[in-house]
Amino acid sequence: MERTVKNIFKSKPTLEGAGVRLHRVFGYHQVPLFDPFLMLDHFGSRNPEDYIKGFPWHPHRGIETVTYMLTGQVEHGDSLGNTGVINSGDLQWMTAGSGIIHQEMPKCYDGLLEGLQLWVNLPAEKKMTQPRYRGIIGNQIPMVQHEDATLKVIAGKIADTQGPVTDLMVDIEYFDITLSKGKEFIRTTNKDSTAFLYIISGSGSIQETTIASHHGVLLSDGNSVTITADDMLRFLFITGQPLKEPVAWGGPIVMNTEAELQQAFKELDEGTFVKTSGSVPVSTSYYRP
Repeated sequence: MERTVKNIFKSKPTLEGAGVRLHRVFGYHQVPLFDPFLMLDHFGSRNPEDYIKGFPWHPHRGIETVTYMLTGQVEHGDSLGNTGVINSGDLQWMTAGSGIIHQEMPKCYDGLLEGLQLWVNLPAEKKMTQPRYRGIIGNQIPMVQHEDATLKVIAGKIADTQGPVTDLMVDIEYFDITLSKGKEFIRTTNKDSTAFLYIISGSGSIQETTIASHHGVLLSDGNSVTITADDMLRFLFITGQPLKEPVAWGGPIVMNTEAELQQAFKELDEGTFVKTSGSVPVSTSYYRP
């Protein structure tokens, strides 16, 4: 059965962090449509004033954050002691698990600073797993030609090419795909997996439905999907198996029950939130929902 367009979501301007202007494709109000995915943000500007205040020290628990830089640089640090810079083409896959405190601070860039951040929910049995951080350098992400499409394979496998992000808590495909005008990307999928795409630039069609730049598309269930480029097209194609679990979401923390959520904020107040050793910031600048 061929997948069709179930819903189209136009990204909406949002202010986040200490004052970063970004566009939210989906988030809190779309739970559980995108299960196991919680949120997708597209940030970018040529004006440093739109992003330079960044995302100062803040906590996460119960999720994974996936930050993918298209162009520009973001400096990061966390309570595990990790520090570094996410450069153009690089990716940061962070498992918050039982609790991590981190910051992400964009650096002034001469041109368009642009990136995406995806939140992936963790299953109940993995909510309190040990946090971990994985930094993937751009040249570690394989780029392959698959029929008419050029793909960056971040997670999952296509043909014989496996993405560098493996050993995931939730089985996910994450592809960055470019198509020339009139070309097609055809993908076989697990029938009941959640599948969506986000148009970074250009426009494309799924059957008779046209999707414009900066729109997200949630696909219906099915065994395959065909995307056709109406002009030069770049998009993310992401799939994952739904968790089908209750979601209790408060700001940067996502648990299964309200009691677990309140416990997380209690631990933040008491200074017992971070369970693993490392350099823990004295305070966080924001974290309340």
